[in-house]
Amino acid sequence: MLDVAGLSSRYGRVEVLHDVSITVSRGHIFALIGANGAGKTTLLRAISGVQPVTAGRITFKERSLNGVKASTRVKMGLSQSPEGRQVFAGLSVEDNLRLGAWTRSKADSDRGVQAAYQMFPILHEKKGLPAGSLSGGQQQMLAISRALMSQPDMLLLDEPSMGLSPLLIDQVFEAVCSLRDRGLTVVLVEQNANLALSIADQACVMETGRIVLTGSGSALQADPRVRELYLGE
Repeated sequence: MLDVAGLSSRYGRVEVLHDVSITVSRGHIFALIGANGAGKTTLLRAISGVQPVTAGRITFKERSLNGVKASTRVKMGLSQSPEGRQVFAGLSVEDNLRLGAWTRSKADSDRGVQAAYQMFPILHEKKGLPAGSLSGGQQQMLAISRALMSQPDMLLLDEPSMGLSPLLIDQVFEAVCSLRDRGLTVVLVEQNANLALSIADQACVMETGRIVLTGSGSALQADPRVRELYLGE
């Protein structure tokens, strides 16, 4: 579904992605793990179209994304839930959700809202409250649900467990697995490498802007180098 080939990108004069290539299969969870500053979020931003690339190509559903605006990529079925949640604190929970449906009809928006409430019932309980009044975990649920309002084929999910309690992490990751089981493709950046690899069909390790290891989630979970450097064993 997604092919990234020879991708490079810069922040100013500093190259932050170096000849990155990945292939993500339809209906899979693809986990990107690595230390802070490895380039994981930058790669997601490049795929979504908000980070310029200096070399390489991105192909999504057999269509080139090179030169395609971020807004057009959303219409093509690509959506991102960014690191740090970034909800609109002064707007209600439901208004936040509906902002994610800007590419869709009113009927689609209504269906999306109901799907969000079914996936995360707490959002229904809080639907009229300002998003800024939600807990961190509830805001993460809202951010994921808002990204799903455009009915994407692929979700780019950046650090969903950041700052959450173990109970809320379990709820969020159960939802991610449920989305995969319903056919959604997910590219996941996650600081909890063990958790990410445990649910990933495919995975890779990034170091200093490069892909250094690829394989299935279970294979990387068993790799001695990964276990030592990223799983604390």
